[in-house]
Amino acid sequence: MNGKPSGFDRMPRWYRLLEFLAFGGDLERARFAFLGRLSGCRDILLLGEGDGRCAARVAALAPRAAIRCVDSSRGMIEHAARRVAAAGAAGRVTFECADARAFSPVPGGFDAVATLFFLDCFDEAGVGEIVARAGRALRPGAPWLFADFVLPPRGLARLRARAWLGVLYAFFRHAASLRVSRLPPSEEILAQAGWRRTACRDLQCGMLRSSVFERTREGRRGEG
Repeated sequence: MNGKPSGFDRMPRWYRLLEFLAFGGDLERARFAFLGRLSGCRDILLLGEGDGRCAARVAALAPRAAIRCVDSSRGMIEHAARRVAAAGAAGRVTFECADARAFSPVPGGFDAVATLFFLDCFDEAGVGEIVARAGRALRPGAPWLFADFVLPPRGLARLRARAWLGVLYAFFRHAASLRVSRLPPSEEILAQAGWRRTACRDLQCGMLRSSVFERTREGRRGEG
């Protein structure tokens, strides 16, 4: 859960440790699973970047890209900026402190977007607004890299995921003033907006998912 109301300002120093204690390296594996797809991109939008790990990795994988990171937590941005500078990529990565639901990028300004453990911090309406805004910011053929928690369809895996999500939402509600308490149907919202999943990797018995989405022609016509 990496999308940040202001309560996440308190978390940069120990977020990674908590993540590792809960899921080992699987959250990071999910984030990084398809970042190589961005290697040829020129303008990349990272929404809810968090502590800078993805920005630093993308900067290394896409050496010609300008990367724009949007996050609502100043604390996370400061931490991310230091990490990016240490990786020698400060000149190609910019940060904007803004709510992704109100962020207004230039239409067609980017050839890729990533939301990595970010959309889970919004309700259904919030995810819909982010999907619409980000969609307008993308050029034709741009991929959408998605990683998030999901509920497996049945069985013990679903029960386990429900239990973990209950714990996580309770924790972030207390520690970071997160207002939502359940997982939004992000993949359904993407599909309704004309996005089609073209690659997928599941971890943690199906509770973590990393995917690549591409927009259909119908979806592109429906934007704007």
